[in-house]
Amino acid sequence: MTTVADVMTRGVRTMSPSDTVARAAQAMDELNVGVIPVCDGDKLVGMVTDRDIVVRGVAQECDIKTTKLADVMSTNVRCAKEDQDIDEILGEMADSQIRRLPVVDQQQRLVGIVTLGDIADKDPDDESEVATSLADISSPARPDRSNQSQASGAAGGGQPKQGKSRK
Repeated sequence: MTTVADVMTRGVRTMSPSDTVARAAQAMDELNVGVIPVCDGDKLVGMVTDRDIVVRGVAQECDIKTTKLADVMSTNVRCAKEDQDIDEILGEMADSQIRRLPVVDQQQRLVGIVTLGDIADKDPDDESEVATSLADISSPARPDRSNQSQASGAAGGGQPKQGKSRK
């Protein structure tokens, strides 16, 4: 039996509910991820996704430099436990149509995250063609940024290149 602990990613970057939307977007860009757990101290209180930022922040014309994650994050978060069986988690993910779950301990403290990609890539019991394909699709990749528009800017509040102005 393969458990969540066997495949999950540990040492996950977290943010605070008082962090800004802009800071979360920058962290997502730097880490090449689409979700960041939001914790109050060591307790998981929500998750913020790239979709949350766009739909609840940008589309509502919020100021991303001042809008807090507490205003855009998802708070009713489904979680996994380290000792849960992978098949059980896959069923829950399929039923809820979600691709990733935070992993918490008995005190609701975040200990990691498990994604479909983690399961496909690390589950030694599943050698199916679907798992192989999903592992390939989910493997980390660096996006081609050679044709970025001026709107893209640098993560971390970097300055635009000399000779180029932002309007």
